[in-house]
Amino acid sequence: MSNDTHPVPSTGNGGYERRDIGVAGVLYFLGGLALALMIVYFVVDGLYHYLENRFETQQAPVNPLVTNAPADTRRLPTDYKDYLKHNFPSPQLEIDERGQLDKLRIDEAEALSTYDWIDQKAGTVRIPIDRAMDLIAQRGLPVYAPGAAATATSPQASKRQPEKPGRNKK
Repeated sequence: MSNDTHPVPSTGNGGYERRDIGVAGVLYFLGGLALALMIVYFVVDGLYHYLENRFETQQAPVNPLVTNAPADTRRLPTDYKDYLKHNFPSPQLEIDERGQLDKLRIDEAEALSTYDWIDQKAGTVRIPIDRAMDLIAQRGLPVYAPGAAATATSPQASKRQPEKPGRNKK
């Protein structure tokens, strides 16, 4: 380690080189970049128009038996549900996916949060899941005694003989 001091340059420019880059160069670059972006935009726009016209000319004609075919079959009208009901062949599996999924989620949430009869004759009810969790927390889960597990199974299971140790089954 040395104790040499480094003197500050006495050029009076604040410690950096002012000749490295000029403002005019930056402005010319940004102008050229903007011009290049405009040229690319118009080239891509022209390409898309060319491809659209080419697609339209190569499109197969609509069956003459279809009387109410729209001019552009790739874009649905704003009232697409009515359009699909009247103009789309059956079976219509999904007309409104988002609406059907929302209805399914609402039905599931209602089933998990309301009381209802499952089988009124047998006395089976459905309770909200929060209430069921509270009941399990209060009462605990049912536990079988160690000897009760064998009696709870079928009679055939208790007649099985345990395998002798040391014998390999093939």
